[in-house]
Amino acid sequence: MREITYKEALKEALREELKRDERVFLMGEDIADPFGGAYKVTLGLSPEFGTDRVIQTPISELGTVGACIGAALTGMRPVFDMMYIDFVGMAMDQILNQAAKIRYMSGGQAQVPMVLRTQGGMGRSSAAHHAQSLEAFFLHIPGWLVAMPSTPYDAKGLLKTAIRLNDPVAFIEHKLLYNNKGPVPEEEYTIPFGVADVKREGDACTVVAISKTVEFALKAADTLAQEGIHIEVVDPRTLFPLDMETIIKSVKKTGKLIVAHEAVERGGFAAEMVARIASEAFGYMDAPIQRLCAPNTPPPFARQMEDFEIVNDVKIADRVRKLVRGEL
Repeated sequence: MREITYKEALKEALREELKRDERVFLMGEDIADPFGGAYKVTLGLSPEFGTDRVIQTPISELGTVGACIGAALTGMRPVFDMMYIDFVGMAMDQILNQAAKIRYMSGGQAQVPMVLRTQGGMGRSSAAHHAQSLEAFFLHIPGWLVAMPSTPYDAKGLLKTAIRLNDPVAFIEHKLLYNNKGPVPEEEYTIPFGVADVKREGDACTVVAISKTVEFALKAADTLAQEGIHIEVVDPRTLFPLDMETIIKSVKKTGKLIVAHEAVERGGFAAEMVARIASEAFGYMDAPIQRLCAPNTPPPFARQMEDFEIVNDVKIADRVRKLVRGEL
């Protein structure tokens, strides 16, 4: 099977959906050529589909999200490139009080089929305003679906599904994944929301990881395997809907759980995950449930400080060793 980058997989998904459905269109700052978006995902799409379907917007996240909601309500399927997830605060009224609630408050008579493509994460010294992981914002808002693909295969399949769904979707990418390569079929495929993927099987400990942290978990798994410790790496792929069945099945097998992500610990996805396991599968645990997350501080600019905060393969492997040895 051919291998393409995460960035190319996203572009393929957008191109295919633009061709498949004339209601699909893109909006965002600098997404048209010659810039093609902050990470070049949309480069080449404006000459192919025209600037009435790949629309350059002013620097106004509030206005653009509002425009997307209005378009979605009339039957269109907008995909908004927000550029950085840090900017969601600029559009929070539209995100929180409009997109999330319209279907519910109208009794299903109105729908908002829009995708908010954005990215976050540390690793490039982007500092406190361009490197946050804010997926918990969307996870906390009833009405939003949340996808965080970790591979090119997942990125393409999930984005195509997101565009076809009838609810608003926060589609969150990681800035350090765009150049990663992986196998992606040339034929048509989609990935349903709410279906986790066991990226690696093992029996010593379950590691639930999301986005870039999945890559670190798999690297830690390689290291630990040389020591005779075989961990199971589970990627939820979508945080809502969440595939608890797959996660609980893994926990039943291993009896141990570490939830790892790059977002800060307080109030993050790991907190929700730990609470769910404690209430739904506590009897299968033979060690304390662990959260492995960033400290409760803004992302720093200095590379050494940023490296200290990032949840990487070394930190995951160290936590697994302590857990399986009964040191925690």
